[in-house]
Amino acid sequence: MIALTLAEVAAATRGTLLLDGALVDGAPATPETVVSGLSTTDSREVVPGTLFFAKPGEFTDGHLFAPQAAEAGAALLVVDHALDLPVPQLLVEDTVVALGDLATEVIARVRALGRLKIVGVTGSNGKTTTKNLLREILEQVGPTIAPRASFNNEVGAPVTMLEVTEETRYLVAEMGASGVGEIARLVRMARPDIGIVLKVGLAHAGEFGGIEKTLAAKTEMVSDLLESDVAVLNLDDPRVASMADKTAARVLWFGLDGRADVRATHIVSSARGTSFTLHLPDGTSSEVRFRVLGEHHVMNALAAAAAAHTLGVGIDAIVSALQTVQRAERWRMEVLGGARGVTVINDAYNASPDSMSAALKTLAQIAEPGSRTVAVLGEMSELGEFSGEEHDRIGLLAVRLGIGQLVVVGPSARRMHITAINEGSWDGESLYFDTQDAAYEHLTGDLREGDTVLVKSSNSAGLRFLGDRLGEFFS
Repeated sequence: MIALTLAEVAAATRGTLLLDGALVDGAPATPETVVSGLSTTDSREVVPGTLFFAKPGEFTDGHLFAPQAAEAGAALLVVDHALDLPVPQLLVEDTVVALGDLATEVIARVRALGRLKIVGVTGSNGKTTTKNLLREILEQVGPTIAPRASFNNEVGAPVTMLEVTEETRYLVAEMGASGVGEIARLVRMARPDIGIVLKVGLAHAGEFGGIEKTLAAKTEMVSDLLESDVAVLNLDDPRVASMADKTAARVLWFGLDGRADVRATHIVSSARGTSFTLHLPDGTSSEVRFRVLGEHHVMNALAAAAAAHTLGVGIDAIVSALQTVQRAERWRMEVLGGARGVTVINDAYNASPDSMSAALKTLAQIAEPGSRTVAVLGEMSELGEFSGEEHDRIGLLAVRLGIGQLVVVGPSARRMHITAINEGSWDGESLYFDTQDAAYEHLTGDLREGDTVLVKSSNSAGLRFLGDRLGEFFS
C-alpha cells in the first residue's frame, strides 16, 4: 500500500482515530504517524506494519482475533467498536465498507500519477484463469498487481487493490458477484480502463435469481466505462455480445467466430495441452503451444491477449507468456499422478454447468485411443431452481460422450448417477458413493494403467481433496 498517515486513513474511511496509549514501532502514535503495510481481514496473515480490518463473519467475528493481530505487529486495527489494546484503532460503522473506501482512495491517488492502468475481469467462468494469464503477460512489461487465488468479492478485491503502490503500472482486478450491484460497487472502487466479460452462464444463478439477473450483474463491468476505455467482449456468447449496446467504450471482440478482432484458429487439444493460432487486430498471428488443458481455456487466453494487445504488448511477448503457464490455477485442470500409467486431472476448485460440460468434453478429447476415461463428479452448487435439471444434463452428457466410467460422490450429486443409469446405454458404468472415502477406496483399487481420471465438483463439495489424494496415490 502507498504511505498514508493515520489521519489520511481516517479521512478516507470517515472513521474516528483512537490513539490514547497506542504505539507503532514502539513509539507513541499520532495522527501524522505513517502506515504503508499490507491490509488483511485474516489475523494469521498479519506481519509488522499490517492494517487489520476486523470483519464480522457468518460464523465468527474478526474482532475476536484482534489481539492476535496486535501481537503480530499490526499498525492499525479497523474496528466497529473500541478494543482494550495498545494499538492504534480506527472506529468505523462498517469495516468492510471502510476497506472499500480506503481502496478507492489509494487507487485514486495512484491513478493521479498517470501511470496506472486497470483491467477488470468478470464472467460466470474463467475469471481466475484469465487473471493469471494476464498477470503473466503484463509482468513482462511492468510492475503488476493481481489477486491471489479468487480474491474477487467485496473483501478480496479491495484487499488486492490496496497492494498497489506508486510504482504499480498494471492492476488486474478480478470482479465476481453473487447479486446485482456488487460488480458496480467494485467498479466504483477501481474503474477499469479495460473491462473484460468472459461468459454469462448459470454459475451462481440460484443466488442471482436467474440468468437475466446474472446478465444484468455482469453488464455492470462495462456499463460505466468511458468512451476512452475498452470493453473486451466474447463474441461467441450472445449474452455477452448484447453488452456492446450498453457501453460507451470501444468494443474489442474475442472468440472463435471469424469476425472476432482477437481469435483462435487451428485448435488441437491433447493430454499435453492445447495448440492454436492466435490472431490479433493488427494482422499479426502466431502459433501458441498452450500447456493448460482444455479447449475452453483458449477463450481465456484470447481475452488476456486482447487486453494485453490493447495495452501495447506485442504478439511475441503475449505468446511467450502464455506458453510459460503450466496450469490455470491450483485445482483447475491440474494434472497429477502418472505412476502406473494413471493420470489424474483435478479440476474441483469450482463447477458450474458450463465448466462441468467443458471439463467432460476435454476428458473425452484428450484420452488416448483404447484407454479408459473416468469422471469423478460431485455437486454443482448455487444453482437454485436449476439444480435438478442441470445435474440431469451432466449425467446425460457423460453417457453421450462415451465416458468409460462415471463415479458420482455425495447425496447432492446423486441425480447425475440416476440419470446416467436411466439413459439405458450403460451397464454398470455409473457408480455412486455417499462419501469421498468410499469413492477413494473404490478408485484406488479399480484404476488401471492408461486411465485418465477427471475429478470435478463445486468448491463446497470438497472433491479437490479427493483429487489430491488420488494424485498422491498415483505419484
